[in-house]
Amino acid sequence: MLRGLLLPAAAAAALVMFAAALDGLTAGRDAEDLRQLEEALRRSCAACYAAEGVYPPNLEYLEDHYGIRVDEDRYAVFYSAFADNLMPDVTVVVREP
Repeated sequence: MLRGLLLPAAAAAALVMFAAALDGLTAGRDAEDLRQLEEALRRSCAACYAAEGVYPPNLEYLEDHYGIRVDEDRYAVFYSAFADNLMPDVTVVVREP
């Protein structure tokens, strides 16, 4: 009787461990995607300053002139430009479903 319960219990435990590992991989990938987007935005701001002598006035300017694409269903970007010669404050957060 105990043997008959051992196999299903072991299979269920393996399934739970697999699901936990998969969830951990997904969370790590999401964090890396967020970091890469923030880095791409900052690099594009610096490239704009190097090429044009001013930082971009808004996110739309980066999208139109520097090829930045933001998945707005997945991320919210807060872009605050104070002056043409100061690096804008860029914050990216994940939108909750």
